[in-house]
Amino acid sequence: MITINELLQNILSYNEKADLSLIKKAYVFSREAHCTQKRKEGTPYIYHPLSVAKILSDMRLDTATISAGLLHDTIEDTGISTEDVRQMFGSEIAFLVDSLTKLSKVEFKTKEEAQNENFRKMLLAMSKDVRVVLIKFADRLHNMKTLGHLTEEKRKRIAQETLDIYAPLANRLGIGWLRIELEDLCFKTIMPDLYAELEKKVAKRKEEQESYMIDVKNIISAKVAEAGIPAKVKGRVKHFYGIYQKIVVQKIPFEQVHDVIGMRIITDTMVHCYDILGIIHSLWPLVPGRFKDFISLPKSNMYQSLHTTVVGPGGDRVEFQIRTEEMDQIAEEGIAAHWKYKEKDSIDSRNTKFIAWLRDLVKEVSDSQEFIEAFKGEVIPETVYVFTPRGDIKELPVGSTPIDFAYSIHTEVGHRCVGAKINGRLVSLRYKLNNGDVVEVMTSPNHTPSKDWIKFVVTQRAKSKIKQWIKTEERAKSLELGIKLLEEEVRRSGEPLAILKSDKIQQVAKSFSLSNVEDLFIDVGYGKLSAHQVINRLLPGRQEEHQKPKPVKKASESKRSLINIKGVDNVLYSIAKCCLPVPGDKSIGFITRGKGVSIHRKDCKSLERLTFDHDRLVDIEWSKDIDITSLARLYIESIDKPGILASLSSLISSLDVNITYIKASLSHDKNAIIDLTVEIKNSTQLNTLINKIQQMEGIIRVRR
Repeated sequence: MITINELLQNILSYNEKADLSLIKKAYVFSREAHCTQKRKEGTPYIYHPLSVAKILSDMRLDTATISAGLLHDTIEDTGISTEDVRQMFGSEIAFLVDSLTKLSKVEFKTKEEAQNENFRKMLLAMSKDVRVVLIKFADRLHNMKTLGHLTEEKRKRIAQETLDIYAPLANRLGIGWLRIELEDLCFKTIMPDLYAELEKKVAKRKEEQESYMIDVKNIISAKVAEAGIPAKVKGRVKHFYGIYQKIVVQKIPFEQVHDVIGMRIITDTMVHCYDILGIIHSLWPLVPGRFKDFISLPKSNMYQSLHTTVVGPGGDRVEFQIRTEEMDQIAEEGIAAHWKYKEKDSIDSRNTKFIAWLRDLVKEVSDSQEFIEAFKGEVIPETVYVFTPRGDIKELPVGSTPIDFAYSIHTEVGHRCVGAKINGRLVSLRYKLNNGDVVEVMTSPNHTPSKDWIKFVVTQRAKSKIKQWIKTEERAKSLELGIKLLEEEVRRSGEPLAILKSDKIQQVAKSFSLSNVEDLFIDVGYGKLSAHQVINRLLPGRQEEHQKPKPVKKASESKRSLINIKGVDNVLYSIAKCCLPVPGDKSIGFITRGKGVSIHRKDCKSLERLTFDHDRLVDIEWSKDIDITSLARLYIESIDKPGILASLSSLISSLDVNITYIKASLSHDKNAIIDLTVEIKNSTQLNTLINKIQQMEGIIRVRR
């Protein structure tokens, strides 16, 4: 177990001028705070924060971060407050410690919701100071190493969470060694039998593989030295989880995994990286499709390297990674490299973009589960590289569409997108982008997003912006509908419409715990409140039984619509698909949440489930002089005999009715069931059609 003196020596090994008094002070404070606590394995609790601090010192981080690592559990597990930490250690360390403290004072419906919200809190803090997540990584790594005394269920739950969230996040931030260690620990915990089996198989081949790596190293070292290029060549066997993934993805046994060995070549300049690549390809044949240039096209986590896989000596595949010293440091340490004790410079622009995205995500997505899904979608996906017409590179997740690309340019470009050209050719907006595509977005100033886009866009930015637009539009429509419904209710009461702009309406809004009148109107439009409820509070003394509805002026002929709702014009409505009412049917309106009024037949079975909320029902009337067709659906049962569909189609056609959909099937008692949708002008025409069908030979019943 690590001691405080070993920790101090570790810090001095890379920072001779470190303020060790701060570390000692944090250690004493943490030791006293946790003096009565023990870990599950029975050891004094102080060994956990000491181990976390040791991991942070191995990452060569600054003393403030290491001190926060020593203190990270004090607020959560003891009687210490954030203010106590602030007074003793200052605001910087207090912020780091508080950001890692769980939201214990907030009540959550489920444990999952609590975990999601705590993770959300940590990421919000990370968007302000990346050191928060570095401390959390160290905390999680030590916890993963000490799971043995927990129940199997809890061990696997923690490991799965680590594999789903923390390992991908470490990868997204470029901390390669941490991702590998976390993945192997999770693999060992979640699938111990598979891990043990793979460990044995790798061990059996260890001597053979080490000998092979030495041979490859000697060959390449000699050739590189001949060319006068300074280089260090290292060999490694890929980590267990990486090998397991190859077995699963390629659906092959371990014995057929031929690219287990990886060689890393570190040189001094970018030019020499490409020179070494040429030497390797002159020695051994390239495996097609396995060359990747992450130097000219770096990954979003700052990673740069040349990757190539060749058929090496003996026919075995060998993967080479070629990079400079600086690239190697970033590949291993990622964003942590910028928080070394002497390197507090600005964070690389690629990770700055990720952190800015994270900050926007926290602001825009309020639901904790949606937040986690969005986060996973950003950190886990493979990427494609595409180009703007000007040659700028855009990095997007695999499966992205032109709409995802449009939103990556600007929100307005996404909103106004009407089409796209890929490499000069028109494509569908559902087209999946490929590496190297040149994407040109076509826009129209009057175009708006479609709700269908949500079904096929991939990036969280596109999803979030489309949802925001839909929410804003629905809010505007609900505001308009709410005002119209309230105005109609006021007219019925005999009061002037000006009352809806008086101080009284402000008081009514407050009585419903709403901050302003606009939210009150919107809630009425959404159907959360009824106009009846609001007016009753606005005019508490009115005697409803004596009220006489005042006549409402009819809209001008030019503005007449198929349906009039309580005498109000231009209200958003839709025909309910469950019952498909047609003009002339006895119908009623139901105020939906954010989508206007849904028109149902009064005998609709779906409506029966909705009528418990009578205040959301509104009277409607069909306009009598509108010449427009409506869809009506019929279910016809008949004896199954040849020609029944032809006879039915002929009858319908003779009545000047158009069929838009027809499907026939057999019932369990071998009768024909015909599902039919037709275009109808009104209920009179529909009833005539039903009567005619019922008179046909072989028809058992007809219903809507």
